[in-house]
Amino acid sequence: MVTIDKIIKAFVDEEFVKCDGLDEAIIGVDYDKMRLIYSVKRVIDILKNNPNIEDAWEHFSFEIINSMEGENSPVWCYDLFD
Repeated sequence: MVTIDKIIKAFVDEEFVKCDGLDEAIIGVDYDKMRLIYSVKRVIDILKNNPNIEDAWEHFSFEIINSMEGENSPVWCYDLFD
């Protein structure tokens, strides 16, 4: 599993935009633009510990994605193909 600590050690000179509370959803780094890559599946799994999956999706769609805009914003890997 990729951890934020391993990424920070590998890319000492980089400053990544990170989503609080979602470190376990990080699956890698966009090497071209030096942005963190998050697994949407893992994000939803983390968030659905809240009331339910619908609330998790709403929180992700409106609160997280909308607040993470800009050149260094994370990449969201849509990996929900189960």
